[in-house]
Amino acid sequence: MTRFTGSARSTNVQSGPEINDRPRAVPRVRAGGSLVAFTASAVVLLLLLIFILQNGQRTDVHFFGAHGQLPMGVALLLAAVFGVLLVTIQATVRRILQLRLLTRRDRTTPYTTTITRPDPADTDPGTVPEGRK
Repeated sequence: MTRFTGSARSTNVQSGPEINDRPRAVPRVRAGGSLVAFTASAVVLLLLLIFILQNGQRTDVHFFGAHGQLPMGVALLLAAVFGVLLVTIQATVRRILQLRLLTRRDRTTPYTTTITRPDPADTDPGTVPEGRK
C-alpha cells in the first residue's frame, strides 16, 4: 500500500502573524478601549489616594458659614471637585442658552426657498419627462 506524501498543489498558507509578507492587522474591539480607560482611572485614583495620605495634617475649613477641620488632602480634593462642578454648570447653562437662541432664530426666520415637486397625477402618461428619452 502506498501512502500519499505530497500535495497535489502548492499553497502559500501561513499561520503566523504575517500573511504574504504583510503583518496581519489586529482588529480593534471595544473591550480594549474600556480596558485602557479603566487602567487610566485606576492610576489617577491611586495618585489621589497617595496625595490624600501624604497630606493628612488637619486644617480649619470655613465654607459659607460652616466651620470644621479636615485633613489637608481631603480639603484640597473637595475644592477641586467643587471647581469642576462649577465649570460644568457654567458650560451647561451657556450651551442651553446658545441652543435656545438658535431655535428662537430658526422660528422667527421665514423660509425663503420652497421646493415643490410635480404631482405625478397631473402628468400625461403618454409623455416622457425631459432627460429620459
